[in-house]
Amino acid sequence: MPSILELVQTLAVWALPVLSAITLHEVAHGRVAYALGDDTAARMGRLSLNPLKHIDPVGTVLVPAILLALGGFLFGWAKPVPVVAQRMQHPRRDMALVAAAGPLANLAMALAWGLLLKVALAALAQDPQAGLWIGLRLMATAGVVINLALMVLNLLPIPPLDGGRVLSGFLPEAWARRMDRLEPYGLLILVALLASGVLGVILGPPMGLAQGFVVTLLGLDA
Repeated sequence: MPSILELVQTLAVWALPVLSAITLHEVAHGRVAYALGDDTAARMGRLSLNPLKHIDPVGTVLVPAILLALGGFLFGWAKPVPVVAQRMQHPRRDMALVAAAGPLANLAMALAWGLLLKVALAALAQDPQAGLWIGLRLMATAGVVINLALMVLNLLPIPPLDGGRVLSGFLPEAWARRMDRLEPYGLLILVALLASGVLGVILGPPMGLAQGFVVTLLGLDA
């Protein structure tokens, strides 16, 4: 178990990346829904960039903090942005687009943090003892990791994860309805996979591919 000081340092590094990752993920859902005709999230104030609007005390704070302290796979969730499919012109297709917006936002944020990491590494090459750049390097690395983890996790085809909603939008209607019936049990399935260690095994290969993509694209391996 890490010491209290180590835990505080870890939380300080990860707090901003985690909060920005879950906030912009949810805002992306709401913005795309709004563009497609559903203003539910806008009317409920969920298009705000204020993280407090999106934090789930258990899923955003408690669970990730415990997992970070234990050194396990980072896992968590925010309050879902409310979306009413019937307000959109093509409900099934548009719900798939709304769902896809979250992981795409995480990919964009991973690339943005990756650019900051590249800047920090270049600065540290000139002055390896620069405290500010050491902190930014750690935070940028955390930003890349948490955003890629959220992207890959949410692309799992398990409702209510985004991957489940995207898949449901392209399945024949009868199959989509069957898949949608899994939604009340989705979180339980994820917790079971996490507790058994299977979730890390499933997500390991796509996480490796995603990290390799970012590293290669931004030239971080140079």
